[in-house]
Amino acid sequence: MEPGSGGLSLQAEKGMEIITSFTPLPIAVSTAFATLPRDYLEVCERFGRNYNPFVYQVLQLLEKEYRKTNKRFEDEFTVKIAGNNRLIPVQRLTDDDFEMLIDTLKPHYNVTGLDVRYNLLTDDGANHVAELLEEVQSLTYLNLMFNDIKADGAEVIAKALHRNRTLKYLRLTGNKIGNIGGMFFATMLQINSSLEKLDLGDCDLEMQSLIAIATVLIKNQSIKGINLNRPILKSEEEESTLHMSHMLQINSTLIELHMCKHDIKNLGMQQLCEALYVNTALRYLDVSCNRITRDAMKYLGELLKRNNVLEVIDLSSNRIEDEGSVYLTKALAFYNTSLKALSIVSNNITGKGLTAFSESMKTNSTLTNIYIWGNKLDSETCVAFSNLITSGRLKKDNTDVEPYEVDGCMYLAELSHGIKKHYYWTPTYGEIEGPSTNAGFAIVQSAKNL
Repeated sequence: MEPGSGGLSLQAEKGMEIITSFTPLPIAVSTAFATLPRDYLEVCERFGRNYNPFVYQVLQLLEKEYRKTNKRFEDEFTVKIAGNNRLIPVQRLTDDDFEMLIDTLKPHYNVTGLDVRYNLLTDDGANHVAELLEEVQSLTYLNLMFNDIKADGAEVIAKALHRNRTLKYLRLTGNKIGNIGGMFFATMLQINSSLEKLDLGDCDLEMQSLIAIATVLIKNQSIKGINLNRPILKSEEEESTLHMSHMLQINSTLIELHMCKHDIKNLGMQQLCEALYVNTALRYLDVSCNRITRDAMKYLGELLKRNNVLEVIDLSSNRIEDEGSVYLTKALAFYNTSLKALSIVSNNITGKGLTAFSESMKTNSTLTNIYIWGNKLDSETCVAFSNLITSGRLKKDNTDVEPYEVDGCMYLAELSHGIKKHYYWTPTYGEIEGPSTNAGFAIVQSAKNL
């Protein structure tokens, strides 16, 4: 839930780029595609509207790039008009601009994805989103993150999805749809049977909508990844965590779950672990930025001894400390054979705990990605992880530190890598992992890619 990043990776791309990671389809050079810039100008003229130079330039650049590369795969492509583009001058899309774009895309049934993140779409623009979902039946990916859509717009989009049977991945991150909007999407999940990835992080959901979504997911058999990060909670009772735990005991299709900033404490973590004893589907668990301490790690440690399904765990920004690390490293060193990625960033772990993780990786051959920055990196830690990297056991691309030496002493520098690498960005130039790209994947990295 493109991988919680994150994101939604909403995941484990065995399940979610959000959540499994969504990989846009290649754009084929076709007559239909080549006419998009011209079609856009003609639509604006027909409606008597001024064209948006940013939209026009993006369509021109897409046409030129793919003419030059002459890629000829399936005649399907994703149009990316992100308002946070850093390479060309941006004039963010308004509702009227979006209407013109939608009218341009309608005849082009080879459009399978649309990315309009970081623009100025409001509830009025949501009406055009509904029109898009109803009239462009080829669309499988829609990214609306960080616009200005609220509850009324959420209702319109959710009701359009009652009838839509083609969209697979919807991202609404950062749109303040609130509790009411969350309830509309809970209702939608009772009806829609095709959507696989849903990203509602930072949408100001509240307890009522969280419980409704958890309840619906007990029976929903299509959702594989969901991002519910940072709801607005007014209780200390961890009700949302308990309902999610109950859902996990029954749900057999969810692969990726993001519960960042849910105020999860040790009891909630215990409930999640107990649910995962019987769950055989979940691959990616994100419980970052909560209030989990070392005491809860004994439950997670026991889970890792028995559970050989989980592939990604994000514990970033909790407080497991050295004592909690011991529970995890014992399980990793001698029992677990499934975990591929672990983030323990900013957990108040000292050299004792960090070196224990490095030692566990010498006997554990499955864990390939580990992220440790933000802890207390003493000299022993620097040497231990330097040895892991130089020996080839830990690849530089699979961690967030890089060793360097000064005056005979080993140190670790931070790398801009992470389990939610480039959650908010997508490349607008160059290859995804190439040096010329201005950013990386739009979604959280998934377990499939680890």
